[in-house]
Amino acid sequence: MDNNVIWRIVFNSWLTLICVSSIFSAMVKAGGYADRIAWVDLSSRRVDYQEVDEDEAYKFIGGRGLGGRIMLKHNVGKDPLSPENILAILNGPLTGTNVPLNGRIVAVSRSPLTGAWGEAHAGGWAGAAMKWAGFDAVVLTGASDKPVYLVLKDGEVKIEDANGLWGKTTEEAYHALLQKYGEEMRFYGIGPAGENLVRFANIMHYGKGAEGRASGRTGMGAVMGSKKVKGLVILGDEKNMPKPAKPEEFEKARKEALRKLIESNITGPRKGGLSVYGTDVLMLPVNEIAALPTRNAKQTQFEYAEYISGENLRGTILINTPTCHACPVACKREVEVKDGKWKHRSEGPEYESIWALGAMIGVGHVESASYLNYLANIYGVDTIELGNVLAVAAEATERGLLKDGVRWGDADRFAELIRMLAYREGELGNILAEGCARAAAKLGDPDMAMAIKGQGIPAYDPRGLKGFALTYATSNRGGCHLRAYTPASELFGIPYKTDPLKYEGKVDLVILLERLFAFTDSLDMCKFSTFALGPEDYAAMLSAYTGWDYSVDDVMNIGERIWVQERYFNQLHGFSRKDDTLPKRFFKEPSPSGPSKGEVVDEKIFQKMLDEYYQKHGYNMDGTVPEERLRELAII
Repeated sequence: MDNNVIWRIVFNSWLTLICVSSIFSAMVKAGGYADRIAWVDLSSRRVDYQEVDEDEAYKFIGGRGLGGRIMLKHNVGKDPLSPENILAILNGPLTGTNVPLNGRIVAVSRSPLTGAWGEAHAGGWAGAAMKWAGFDAVVLTGASDKPVYLVLKDGEVKIEDANGLWGKTTEEAYHALLQKYGEEMRFYGIGPAGENLVRFANIMHYGKGAEGRASGRTGMGAVMGSKKVKGLVILGDEKNMPKPAKPEEFEKARKEALRKLIESNITGPRKGGLSVYGTDVLMLPVNEIAALPTRNAKQTQFEYAEYISGENLRGTILINTPTCHACPVACKREVEVKDGKWKHRSEGPEYESIWALGAMIGVGHVESASYLNYLANIYGVDTIELGNVLAVAAEATERGLLKDGVRWGDADRFAELIRMLAYREGELGNILAEGCARAAAKLGDPDMAMAIKGQGIPAYDPRGLKGFALTYATSNRGGCHLRAYTPASELFGIPYKTDPLKYEGKVDLVILLERLFAFTDSLDMCKFSTFALGPEDYAAMLSAYTGWDYSVDDVMNIGERIWVQERYFNQLHGFSRKDDTLPKRFFKEPSPSGPSKGEVVDEKIFQKMLDEYYQKHGYNMDGTVPEERLRELAII
């Protein structure tokens, strides 16, 4: 036989073997997955079980990414509060391992607050317990005709009667279930706000090591309430955690990630950052640069910021610093006010919460602001949206648009309004239960709402932190700081330093962080890991645990795929460039004080940034995603 023929046969055989081997390597059963998704039809009380689709897991990872896949395939065009809407609760392939900062859980659906992509994460132990109970995801469809809760254990879901729990606060429901299921039980459920379909109701997590973690944003608690589900009781045994595909490589990558986190000045234990003062360590620096939205963002600095800061909280009402699963940072706060009208004991307010229930509404007292946070948790409402809607009520009162409303700083009246909206008591309670955008329109001026796509902003003013102008406007879930946390760069120099008052370089920064965060949310790991870790760390840990090969480029490309998938979900519900904008206040009203004094978001520059952003993502100039881009990313 001719030598050339022989070599061609050998080469073609080798090439075929490589191709088959490559395909097989991405399709074999991966480590890290429980390989079980429960589909719970609440209308018929039927539970079906599916294996994880290996190809989709490889391309979308888990958590947020895999949840988006479920939404796009099964949940387009559904009314958010109808039985047809789907609520998926997921973890990620590293959830439940000893990878640091990995213990999160996520709920995804179509949001009743915005009508757009809905997604809300929580820390604590529920995500890990869910993996140990044998599940990667639980998908709720239909609606029960009476209150129920679900029990997750040993790969099985049981539907139990919840009549005795309906109407109870989240704290009361947890303690009632604790008596029945014991201390190892984790509860992930709703309070009265979710039952009453408050559009920004959250899902709260309680259990040993977690006394008030929240899947807060986009109204996922209202979706759960619409299905008459009080919550999930999760009974997991860590011995059931799937083993890594490559144990030695995994342990090496995990130890390297832990080393970086411990040595970081931001995440390192006892180094003066998150560990010592919690997330509220941000209060003073953000106030100092005049980027703290105050009294419904009419101001950018709060004269009482020091009193609601992490430093003051630590010196007054702090009693403990518990941790989430596998967390060396310990940013959580446990607080207690022992007597007086603000008496309470709970997980303490995070930065976003004490801003929303402090500076945003003019409350400058740590005990009262913490108490308002406690009320939000037991009634089950998102603290960020709550602060926004209370601020609308205060501004409407100040302007004479609302009688019997509330004055800035009146903590007693704010506490009363929180109860009213949680139970939808009276006309005002009903108005406020609809969220800040709808409430502002109802009260006479839509521009009072500091909202994007119908969801209120978090604790950063884009007049003083220009990266958030683009981040807020383009966020797939409405006003949000966790799609691309640009202060990492503007304040801390991570991954590189940019000027908070400059627009230059912000488009590339936003896109970089969008991709990275979409990936870490799909693992599902805490955002704080990104202060010390990079794509190479996530790729190394995920590759070793699953047995699949992921590169740094894969991390960013998959992040882009997940991000654009959500953009496409919104597009299918009518969202486009017209929705990628900011409240008029940020364009028209200059910051009144501090380093950002005189600053607005320049509309012409903002529109140019949008053009550049769309071009770099491969969108059309109207903000829609072309079909060829969707096919290129394997979304359709």
